Amino acid sequence: MTISGQEQPLIRVLYDQSRRDLRNPAHPRPVRLYLWEPDHPFAASAPLVVVSHGTGGSGSDMEWLVRPLRETGFRVMALDHHGNNFVDGYEPEGFLHVWERPRDVSFALDALSREQPLGAVGAAGFSLGGYTAVALAGARVDPESLWAVLTGVVPLPEIPEFPGALEALRKMYPEDESSRRALDAAAADLSDPRVRAVFQVAPGVGGLVTPESLATVQVPVDIRWGGADTVNLYEVDIKPYLEHIPTASGRSVGPDVRHDDFFAPEPADPAARVRVGSEAATFFQQHLG
Repeated sequence: MTISGQEQPLIRVLYDQSRRDLRNPAHPRPVRLYLWEPDHPFAASAPLVVVSHGTGGSGSDMEWLVRPLRETGFRVMALDHHGNNFVDGYEPEGFLHVWERPRDVSFALDALSREQPLGAVGAAGFSLGGYTAVALAGARVDPESLWAVLTGVVPLPEIPEFPGALEALRKMYPEDESSRRALDAAAADLSDPRVRAVFQVAPGVGGLVTPESLATVQVPVDIRWGGADTVNLYEVDIKPYLEHIPTASGRSVGPDVRHDDFFAPEPADPAARVRVGSEAATFFQQHLG
C-alpha cells in the first residue's frame, strides 16, 4: 500500500474468490478500495483506519471522515461494499445480507498485509457501516431476528435507496428451511483481531445484534449520533451498542442533527460532521497512535 500523499485516493478493485459476484455468479465478488496516505505521518509505519460507508453510499463519498484522519497522520482505506454502493449499483443482498460487509474488510486487510505490514488498525463506519465496524470487534446478528424481518413478521424500515429490496430478495430466496439455514452465516464470528478500536457514527442494525455478542467486545468503542435521526433511532439502534458493549462510550452530536446531516450536500447543520470527523481522529490517535 505505497501511495504518495494526495487529495485523491489510489483506487483498486480486488476480487474475493471465496464469494460470488451478485450479478454474475461465475465471477468472484469485487471489493473496491480507496487508499490514502497521511498528509504528515506521525510514525514510520502509520496506523491504518478502515472506513465503511452507509447504506447505498460509497467509500468515495466519505471525505468528511477520511480527511481529518489523513490530516492527523493515519493511512485510510475506504471500501465500496458490493451490491450496496452507488458506484456500480444495488442488489437486494447488498442491503440485507449485512454480514458480508465485515468480510469485505477482513478480505481487504488480508490482501494489503501480503504487500507490507499493516501496523495498528482501527475501524470506523457510518450508519450500516457502523455495524460493519463493530462486527469486526465481535458483534453478531441474531439469525432469528433477521428471519423475522425477512419474512415480514417484523416490519423492515423503509430503504429509500432501494424501496423494493425485501420483495426482490424474497423472489430470489424462497422462505424455506434452506434459506433459514443460510442465515446462520449472519451469526458467524466476523471479528478481526487486527482491529484495535472502533468509531461508530449513527450506527444501524443495533436492534438485530445479540447482547451476548456485544458483551464480548473488548476494544475501545466510541459512538456519535444525531438527536433528530429518524433513520437509525436511538432507542432501537444506538442504545443496544451503548448498553451492552462494556467498552462503549458516546454522545449525541446535537438535538437537531439528522441522519442526512452526515452525507447531504447541504446539511441542516454543516458543522456536525466536521466535529465528528475531528473527534474520530482524536479517538484513533489515543488508541492507535
